[in-house]
Amino acid sequence: MPFNQLHIIEPILRSLKEEGYTKPTPIQEQAIPVLLQGHDLMGCAQTGTGKTAAFAIPILQLLSENRQQGGKRKIRALILTPTRELAVQIADSFRAYGKYTGLHNTVIFGGVNQGKQTSSLNRGVDIVIATPGRLLDLMNQGFVSLRDVEMFVLDEADRMLDMGFLTDVKKIISHLPHKRQTLFFSATMPKEIVRLADTILHDPVKITITPDEPTVDAIKQYVFFVDKAKKKDLLLYVLDDDDIKTALVFTRTKHGADIVVRILGQNNIRAEAIHGNKSQNVRQRALNNFKAQKTRVLVATDIAARGIDVDDLEFVINYEIPNIPETYVHRIGRTGRAGAKGTALSFCDGGELPFLNDIEKLIHKEIPAFTDHPYPMAQEHHEKQPPKGSHGRLHSPKQAGPANPGRKKWRGQKKRR
Repeated sequence: MPFNQLHIIEPILRSLKEEGYTKPTPIQEQAIPVLLQGHDLMGCAQTGTGKTAAFAIPILQLLSENRQQGGKRKIRALILTPTRELAVQIADSFRAYGKYTGLHNTVIFGGVNQGKQTSSLNRGVDIVIATPGRLLDLMNQGFVSLRDVEMFVLDEADRMLDMGFLTDVKKIISHLPHKRQTLFFSATMPKEIVRLADTILHDPVKITITPDEPTVDAIKQYVFFVDKAKKKDLLLYVLDDDDIKTALVFTRTKHGADIVVRILGQNNIRAEAIHGNKSQNVRQRALNNFKAQKTRVLVATDIAARGIDVDDLEFVINYEIPNIPETYVHRIGRTGRAGAKGTALSFCDGGELPFLNDIEKLIHKEIPAFTDHPYPMAQEHHEKQPPKGSHGRLHSPKQAGPANPGRKKWRGQKKRR
């Protein structure tokens, strides 16, 4: 189904055409008609499914069709999101899709001087995209009033919980008009998130985009079995491949990210890290350098990486396997977007085998093992794996003779035995 069959107004259709959008993703196809009819929505969707357009397009259309008459613009739509990076990305999307609607938006986040943000608010805006802390701060200073909000989006609700924003979110919601349209998005639905949704949504339409849909299936995935102490050597070996122009590398901890950056720097590979201990300016600069390919490797923790959207990113490397299987889907969803090529390489040590088992159960497929590398896992660690059937996966393979150090292409995989 093309976009023009979703009853989208011409100014927005023109913008979508200029952006190269021709066919809606599943969540866009399901959500846009529901939202244009004025329903509340509870969406469970993974990264890379196109949910920003799924809520931005109907918000722009509804505000455009019911345009405010005269006077200073009032905030009529609020999008609340956990990180600066994601807020900036959403604001860019609103500007792109809405450039022919005459609507104005601004983005609010902490870690920078508030002057530009308050100036924009004083001039008047229709749509605000904000992170919770800075929004509350500006509300307390009298720069922001939410009494005219008609549409409210709570995006990445599970990350809001992870980052400790739940109290701030509830304070903000308490200032919203009772009569409004509410859109709630979360990649996962833990009990706390379900309880929050129940308190702010009225008879919502529920849409779930499962994590094993094309976002995952279109990405080449390989696992490298390696001892923990040899992961740094394996990373250097993998990056000694001219085909890898840039790579996004994931670690589980901030300290681990800094260690990886230091190792790469010592080996003349330009790398930067983004995580919660970095200032907003440093994180944004690192992301900009990565997008411009001034930095070859961006090392990230999961929370800091939410919202990263880099065109033509082909390689994601899981230096450490995530202990939450849905996180794996989030990570690899940074690549293979909009039909582009995507490859996910995961380094698995003996202690991470249960995590890999859980991931494979979630995505309903066995990730092929790439065994032809010079740092195979020691045989005694293979024996620590659960027996076949206990986690639904086979033992990892014994190495078929010595690896070939000259082979650095991850194009044809070795099958597990």
